[in-house]
Amino acid sequence: MIVAMSRYDPSAFPPFAVTVDLVVLTVREHALCALLVRRGESPFQGYWALPGGFVRPDEGLAEAASRELAEETGLRAHSAPGPDPSAVGAHLEQLATYGHPQRDPRMRVVSVAHLVLAPDLPTPQPGGDASSARWAPVGDLLGPTPVEGVPLAFDHGRILADGVERARSKIEYSSLATAFCPPEFTVGELRQVYEAVWGVVLDPRNFHRKVTGTPGFLLPTGGTTTRQGGRPAQLFKAGGATVLNPPMLRPES
Repeated sequence: MIVAMSRYDPSAFPPFAVTVDLVVLTVREHALCALLVRRGESPFQGYWALPGGFVRPDEGLAEAASRELAEETGLRAHSAPGPDPSAVGAHLEQLATYGHPQRDPRMRVVSVAHLVLAPDLPTPQPGGDASSARWAPVGDLLGPTPVEGVPLAFDHGRILADGVERARSKIEYSSLATAFCPPEFTVGELRQVYEAVWGVVLDPRNFHRKVTGTPGFLLPTGGTTTRQGGRPAQLFKAGGATVLNPPMLRPES
């Protein structure tokens, strides 16, 4: 039954807030790492947490996530407008919604989490109510002993695990692994991304054959580099394919 607006009483419903939390992943020193901030205010003061914040009344979810991303990392989402079109961008996508009634002790808070993937990023600078920020290896965060022996604040451990699994799954059938790479990269650098995200060691020759033989995955730039040492390696950039056929199947652990 539709109730007339004149009979609608907003005070009849308990208030609640909406936040965006960001699972920001990058590959640093051959390891998949996540961005953490140390909370400077209660609740969970002093705990490590995922970056994020409350959605403002005048902004949408994607806009809020892009704003928080810029504030926390200085990155611009690929789809977000900015004054410098050449600035380093990041892949941003909605991950999942988390709404357990007791997930935040302050009030009812629903979090719409987003996954962010970007190339090797510099040391983060804390923003907002964060007292410090750091990159932490995902293997340590999702292991039996949490960072510094203390779980992440709120339900951020679960959100992080979901984000990591999303990334691991999507690079099987999409070209998303290139989001971890600079604009021009070698096959060896792309292989290091797959190895870091999946936590495996891949055969270099088989990997090279697969990625260069997948239509639309990579495009040669015509250049070479010696930044990995040894002989000059051919440089590639991301091709136009969004879906990989055949897919890059994850090895069984």
